[in-house]
Amino acid sequence: MASVNNAVGTGERVKKEPGKELVIVTGISGAGKATALKAFEDLGFHAVDNLPLELLVEFARLVEKSDEIEQAAIIVDIREGTTLDQLPEILKSVKMVLPTRVVFLDAKDEVLVRRYSETRRPHPLRKQDTVSRSIVEERQLLDPIRNVTDTLIDTSSFNVHELRAHIQARFGRDEQVNHLLVSCLSFGFKNGVPLDADMVFDVRFLPNPHFVPEFRKLTGQDPRVAAYVRGFPQTEEFLERVTGLMLYLLPHYVAEGKSYLTIAFGCTGGMHRSVMMAEEMAARLKVAGYQVKALHRDMPR
Repeated sequence: MASVNNAVGTGERVKKEPGKELVIVTGISGAGKATALKAFEDLGFHAVDNLPLELLVEFARLVEKSDEIEQAAIIVDIREGTTLDQLPEILKSVKMVLPTRVVFLDAKDEVLVRRYSETRRPHPLRKQDTVSRSIVEERQLLDPIRNVTDTLIDTSSFNVHELRAHIQARFGRDEQVNHLLVSCLSFGFKNGVPLDADMVFDVRFLPNPHFVPEFRKLTGQDPRVAAYVRGFPQTEEFLERVTGLMLYLLPHYVAEGKSYLTIAFGCTGGMHRSVMMAEEMAARLKVAGYQVKALHRDMPR
């Protein structure tokens, strides 16, 4: 029923103790790199947008020797062109100078297309093709970077404020981040499992409100749908078991130094059962004293 995601980007705690470090912010255009860089700057990082890769090792040496710069964040993206192929080798040299982490921001294609439509900005490849085709080509060009990524962040369900909070919670030092931030995320399996979920719970074993005509166009946030899902004995037992598991695990995560945790609940379409579960679990963990937010990736806005 539950699986723990051990892939990159699983919400792991980034080192908080004072010390030199370099973060390379990269990823798909439209996924929020500029917002992320601003969040790093707010955390006290020396922020640089689009430093040429040829200067990366020298920049790391400057940071290492600087009495004023403790942490730095740099955007490296598609604007580098074909030199992106050199990044894996350059990183080896950079990591010999400074502790370095590569953070890759991604989002679902349909979310990226919507963002370009809303902002009316052209894709940076500036081809005559559609935005969708440009995104596909960009993913291919960014493969060398994605293959050396340390932390993958899926921004599909974030607005700019939530992304900044995510970066600050995940990368802030102890004096900047004092609490574990828990996200209870709903999603639909038909659209894929969230990339950055720490734990995934499959709630498709519950009866589906989609097949109840009056509920079909509603969501799990509607009290009638929530009451319907909650009305089955297996729902309450599932909630009690997962709540107990979370209340057991969360203090251990806090002690281990985790600053951000994503608990994902999936149903078929991400509209009914998973939404109700994410809302209910968020409410229960808030009562227990944790900082929690409910997010709904696939629910209509």
